[in-house]
This record gives sequence, C-alpha cells and structure tokens, in this order.
Amino acid sequence: MAKTIISIKNLVKNYGNFEAVKGISFDVYEGEIFGLLGPNGAGKSTTLEIIETLRPKTSGEVNVDGYDLDKQPNEIKRIIGVQLQTSGYYPGLNLVELIELFAGLYNREVNPMGLLESVNLKEKAKAKFKEMSGGQKQRFSVATTLINQPRIIFLDEPTTGLDPQARRSLWELILKIREKGTTIIITTHYMDEAEYLCDRVAIIDSGKIAALNTPDKLIDNLVATGFERVKEMKKANLEDVFINLTGHSLREE
Repeated sequence: MAKTIISIKNLVKNYGNFEAVKGISFDVYEGEIFGLLGPNGAGKSTTLEIIETLRPKTSGEVNVDGYDLDKQPNEIKRIIGVQLQTSGYYPGLNLVELIELFAGLYNREVNPMGLLESVNLKEKAKAKFKEMSGGQKQRFSVATTLINQPRIIFLDEPTTGLDPQARRSLWELILKIREKGTTIIITTHYMDEAEYLCDRVAIIDSGKIAALNTPDKLIDNLVATGFERVKEMKKANLEDVFINLTGHSLREE
C-alpha cells in the first residue's frame, strides 16, 4: 500500500463569518500526482496555502511527511517546493543569477546549468527573466521549486496562458519530475490536463470535497448514472490537430 505523505483531517478556514474551507479531509500518497480541482472561490487555493504554511488554518489537522503543521512548520518548509500562479523574480537578473540567489536563500549548493538543462532552458542561461516567453517563464518557475530538492512540490495552474506546444511540454516535464519520486500537488482549470497528469483528483466545491478518486473512476461513475455526451467523442481533439499541423517543437524566441 502506498505511503501517505500528506494527511488532512477536518480542515476548516474561516474569514470572519465566511467559511471558505468546511472541514475537508483527504490523503496524498507518496510519489503520486494529486489534482485539487474546483471553480474559482471553491477553497482549493486556500487549502494549498495552508498546507504550504503560507496561510493559518482555523482548525483541523495537517501532517506533511510526518511533520505536524502546528508544531513543525519550518520542517515542512524545508521539504516542499512551491510554484505560484504569479511568481516575482528580479527581472534584470539572468537565469543563472536567479538560481544562485535562490540557492543562497535555501543554503544549498546547486548546479545552475544542470538545473536549467533539466527544464530545457540551458540555452537561456544568460537570458534575463523579463526577456523570456510565457512557456519559458513557467518552466523556469518550476525549476525554482526544485532548488531545495523537495519531496513535495505544489504547482498552482502552471499552464495557464500557454500555447498548446508549451502546455504539453510542461506536462512532460511534470511527469519527468514525478518519475524521480517527487510527489506533486497540482491545481488546474483544464480538465484534460488533470485527466492526463493526475493519478487521483479531489473536486472541491463551496469549501467541501464533492468527489475524490482516479479520473477514470470518476468518469466511469458518471457514465454509470446514464450520462451521455451530446457530441460523440473522437480519438483526437482539436488540440491534437493543432499540434499535428504546426509541430511538437516549442517556438520560443
């Protein structure tokens, strides 16, 4: 049986009289890609920020790799990497300089070129962050989550705004990171992305978990109710057509 690396029990977060997270419980297993899905305002980002030690909880229990959030938040910070939706970097520094800066903050020795090569940015080592394309910025943002060699990384809508080639390139990068044993928690509004990447997903709505299972099982459960798509699904979609016609390679300046 897979080891539980994150355990959430009866988590509650209130803002005054508003209950944003309403006593949710779930586990994340070591080495899996776990999706936290939901509409805007559902409570998924609040939940992640609590686990990441970025936001205080109202009540409940949070345990990350054996560390209690209430008693050992600094230990949790040492084993996680966080990529936010909008990451702020010094725009005038090049990528090597930025990695060295982050490594210093983590008190880690890092091979900047090796790290950049792992995210297909070695040729951009001397480029400034402000000069990069959207896809390059997102790959670099993911790279910074790996500097402290985390056991768990959190990716908050990592492919928002990317073109199809850049999006699929980032998918493959995420899978490659997981292959090394890293547990990945991801939020996304793209259901095809969650279906492709995630081993299991939790769907949150109005601060509660509406469903939690593998994507295949959730789909099968819906079909078992008699649900049918209005339009028959084909073996490919329009994004497949786009990539087939324009090529798989990234087109970045």
